[in-house]
Amino acid sequence: MSLDQPLAPLPQEGMGFATAWPIRAGDVDPYNRLRLDAVARYLQDVAWEELQSGFFQRTDPVWVVRRTVIDVVRPILWPDRVELRRWCSAMSTRWTNMRVRITSENGGLIETEGFWINLNESTMMPTRISDEGLAHLSRTTTETRLRWRPWLTDATPPESDVDLPFPVRATDIDQFNHVNNAVYWQAVEHSLIDHPKLVAGPHRAVIEYVAPVLAREHINVRSRFESGDHTGNPALRLWFVVGGTTTTVVRIGPLPA
Repeated sequence: MSLDQPLAPLPQEGMGFATAWPIRAGDVDPYNRLRLDAVARYLQDVAWEELQSGFFQRTDPVWVVRRTVIDVVRPILWPDRVELRRWCSAMSTRWTNMRVRITSENGGLIETEGFWINLNESTMMPTRISDEGLAHLSRTTTETRLRWRPWLTDATPPESDVDLPFPVRATDIDQFNHVNNAVYWQAVEHSLIDHPKLVAGPHRAVIEYVAPVLAREHINVRSRFESGDHTGNPALRLWFVVGGTTTTVVRIGPLPA
């Protein structure tokens, strides 16, 4: 799969792990649109619920996300209630693509996919998924040779006077002493204020985490808007830079046909 391809469908209706909750007022922008950072938190929450609902908390308790794809097909607007359905769409022995479909009672639809890596609790390095976990994940996919390939490979632009500092707050830090992955989407939402047309129609937002950012590190965000990139579509790109090192890359553009 690549940047301009559709996400894998659910093999059969009713499969996967499902949960639901109402949208909170703090999850939306001034126009009642469910924000991207809220979607990212939802993906964390449904992953945690699934982890706690079965054996994974015993066999494979620690996972980190390497890439998240958010396809907003039909926007979700507050007030509304969402259902989230999560399943594996591709896997290897150490990582997996986890799809989450978010539907709302009023007809909203957001399709997502996350590249999740299983970590050893002691070494915090990628480790083999348990036999029980592999059997569970394989129920919804026949793709068992998933490999990591970055989608966002454009070089980081040079420093400029339009770079913006992104202060890291104490509440942005997770249990691993890293900036939580959903926090980066707040900077994305801030940049989208100047490009409202990108989220006015169906759109795809992709984020890739290159390296973790620790507490007390200083982030600068470089952004560039292109009226037409290599896909021929307009795109907003962001690079999160810490001390000259690019730690996270983002692209937002129209949803691929």
